[in-house]
Amino acid sequence: MTPPVLRFAPSPTGLLHVGNARTALYNALYARREGGTFILRYDDTDTARSTEEFAQAIARDMEWLGLTPDRVEYQSRRLDRYDAAVERLKAVGRLYPAYETEEELETRRLSRRRRGLPPTYDRAALKLSDDDRARLEGEGRRPHWRFRLDGLKVVWADLVRGEQAVDTATLSDPVLVRADGSYLYTLTSVVDDIEMGVTHVVRGEDHVTNTGVQIEIIEALGGNVPVFGHHNLLTLPSGEGLSKRLGHLSLTALREEGQEALAIASLAVLTGTSLAVEAVPDLDALAQRIDFSKISRAPARFDPADLDALTAQTLHVLPYASVAERLAAIGIGGGEALWLAVRGNLGRLADTATWWRVVEGPLAPAIAPEDADFLAQAADLLPPEPWDGGVYPAFIAAVKPASGRTGKSLFHPLRLALTGAESGPELKALLPLIGRARAQARLRGETA
Repeated sequence: MTPPVLRFAPSPTGLLHVGNARTALYNALYARREGGTFILRYDDTDTARSTEEFAQAIARDMEWLGLTPDRVEYQSRRLDRYDAAVERLKAVGRLYPAYETEEELETRRLSRRRRGLPPTYDRAALKLSDDDRARLEGEGRRPHWRFRLDGLKVVWADLVRGEQAVDTATLSDPVLVRADGSYLYTLTSVVDDIEMGVTHVVRGEDHVTNTGVQIEIIEALGGNVPVFGHHNLLTLPSGEGLSKRLGHLSLTALREEGQEALAIASLAVLTGTSLAVEAVPDLDALAQRIDFSKISRAPARFDPADLDALTAQTLHVLPYASVAERLAAIGIGGGEALWLAVRGNLGRLADTATWWRVVEGPLAPAIAPEDADFLAQAADLLPPEPWDGGVYPAFIAAVKPASGRTGKSLFHPLRLALTGAESGPELKALLPLIGRARAQARLRGETA
C-alpha cells in the first residue's frame, strides 16, 4: 500500500491548546507508525488575525511535543494555486457570483425561519442576468463566490464514526471567495489536500458536515477523495469546549507549569477512548496504541487535575537518554545513575535538583542527640571505596550487629543524616553517589 500522507493545519491566530494537540498527535503519530508523511500546514490566509509570532509559537509547541513535520507549508504562499482552482471551478460552472450583503442574507434567513423553512441560501444569485450583475456592480457591489452543490447524498466510510452521509441539498452553497477576494478554508484546504497528496484527513467531529461539501469540491477539481476520520472533541470538566481565543489549556502554559509533554500527549490521545490512560516511555509506544475504532462518539472530558499524576508517572518510566539534555540545561549532573535513583520520587523534572543538592551538598545533616553516638559509630563502619550498588547492603550488614539497632531505629537516623529528608529515593542508590567522604562527614554531624 502507498504510505499515507496526513496533515495538521492550524491557524496561527492563537496558542495551541490540548484539543489542537489531540488532532496533531493523531495525524503525526499515525503517519509515523505507518511509515508515511506528516505535513504541518499553516492556515494563515486570514491576514488580519494570523501572526508570525503565533506561527513560531506553534512550531515551538510541536517541537516540544516531539512532533517533527516532514514538510512545512504556508497557505499564504500558495495563493496562485487557489487562483487557478477558482478559475477551474468557474470554467465548469460550479462557482457563481452572489452580491447580497450580510444584512440582506440575515433578513432572508429570518424570513425562511418564519415560514418554517431551513435558513439556507436560496440561490437567488443564480437567477441574475448579465444586466442584473452589471447593475449591481455599477452600484459598487463586489461579488462573493459560492460553490454550487450537487444537492446529492454524499457518503463516506469514517475511520471513527463508521459510514456517514451528508445530504448537500440541505446545505447552503458555501462561499469560497469573499467579496474582498480572500479565500475561505473550505477552498484552500481542499486545493492543498489534492496537490499535496493527502490520503487521510483526521480532524475534530465539528467538521463532519463540512466533509460532504469538501468531497464535492474535490471531485469537481478532479482530485482523489481521502479517507476521513472525525474524532470527538476535548472539553473542560464543566463540559465547556476548549478555545484558543480564551487560552484554555494552552500548551505554552502547561509547559511553563512543568507538565511533561509525553503526559499531555498520552492524556490528549487516550482520553475519550476505550483505552486506559497511562504513562508511556516515548511517542512510538503511544503511536502503537492509536486505534480510531476505539474513539468514543461522546465528548471527551479533559481534566487538568489528571495531568499532575500522569506527569509524575511519566517521569517514573522515562529513560535517561530522553532527559539528559534537559537535566544538563538546568545544571544537574550525576548522569544516568542519579536519574535512575531519583526518578521514582519526582513530581516534576525540576524536582531532580533537590536530590542533586542532596548528593553534591553542602548539606547540614539532621541528627537527633540520642542518635549522635550511633551515627558516629556508623561513620567508622563505612566500607572503603570504590563504591558500587553493593555498598549500602554491606554497610548495613556491618552497622546492624555493631549497634544492635533494627528497623526504624536503624534506618531512619541514617536517612536523616545522609539526606536531611524523612523519605526519598533508596539509600542503596544514593549512597554511591554521595560518596564516602561526604557520607562520613554527615554521619559525624558535619555539613558536607
